[in-house]
Amino acid sequence: MNALLVLEDGSVFPGESFGASGETGGEVVFNTSMTGYVEVLSDPSYRGQMVTMTYPLIGNYGVTQADFESRQLWLSAFIVKELSRRVSNWRSEAPLPDLLAEHGVIGLEGIDTRRLVKHIREAGAMKAVVSTEVLEERQAVRLARESPGLVGRDLVQEVACRQSYEWTQTVPGMTAVEPRLDVAVMDYGVKWNILRLLATYGCRVRVWPAYARASDVLATKPDGIVLSNGPGDPAALPGIVSEVQKMLGRAPLFGICLGHQLLGQAMGGTTYKLKFGHHGGNQPVMYTVDRHVEITAQNHGFVVDIDSLPKGSVEVTHINLNDQTVEGLRCRQIPAFSVQYHPEAGPGPHDSRYLFELFVKMMEKGS
Repeated sequence: MNALLVLEDGSVFPGESFGASGETGGEVVFNTSMTGYVEVLSDPSYRGQMVTMTYPLIGNYGVTQADFESRQLWLSAFIVKELSRRVSNWRSEAPLPDLLAEHGVIGLEGIDTRRLVKHIREAGAMKAVVSTEVLEERQAVRLARESPGLVGRDLVQEVACRQSYEWTQTVPGMTAVEPRLDVAVMDYGVKWNILRLLATYGCRVRVWPAYARASDVLATKPDGIVLSNGPGDPAALPGIVSEVQKMLGRAPLFGICLGHQLLGQAMGGTTYKLKFGHHGGNQPVMYTVDRHVEITAQNHGFVVDIDSLPKGSVEVTHINLNDQTVEGLRCRQIPAFSVQYHPEAGPGPHDSRYLFELFVKMMEKGS
């Protein structure tokens, strides 16, 4: 079926649809991972966005439920150069188009993804629309300009759990430690591999809704609190930031991605939007403590302003080697730290799993 991708600046990319049909709007971004499209599709941090894969052939190993990072697909549309019609993998349970159709997500193939990615890198991520219904370009451009962007939007409320629950599943193939620490995970759009790794490293995990009160969480006397990843503009979450401030110093904190941005704001910093964000499994980050370099998995469009952080009370521990943006923070007076990237690496490299060990040691020291 014919389909159009139209950007708010008037750029037009005609292609063919797969999966669902219809019309959808959102911010178009690109992901540089070569594999892991199931994890990308099921990452709640992509709420409100259309994801373009830079690797040209997608779908060749099908879909496996065990690779999901949440209960459903969250992104607005999925854009590829070429969809593989042939699925060849012993783990595959279904072809990619069936998954998108089941979850109502439009797929688009046959466009020049290299031209699209180059345009986004030069002009920045922008609002767009994908449609199988509106194929008249001027009308599609108007729809793209009218679609909601990410700035100022609280998308956490759309992806977070509604009730708290316990998590016990560990990482397959890893030797699990006997549970000995109670961890509260604030669900702003948490990825399941974060929960799996916490359970594997000996944590009894309870997941809490994003807007749970700090007093209710602290009343359970957790040994530590994780501020999870999630979608949208961190500056649009003052209520959550206020609750994070109430948690500071009451239990060790570990922030991941959006959780990192929330911790930065809770410590007095501000955030801003990147030109086209960091999305993929190949971002180099330097750990300033010993200057080792990690290859990291990332998915974020906003970042903590390094110049806004209060001097003396917050230490920058990680720096992105591509653009020198803040990738990690540590609070000097209280047990709290965070990283902008994804140490659970679902999908991606495992260079950063040591951060879960650091969090465990921090909790053991505080107990």
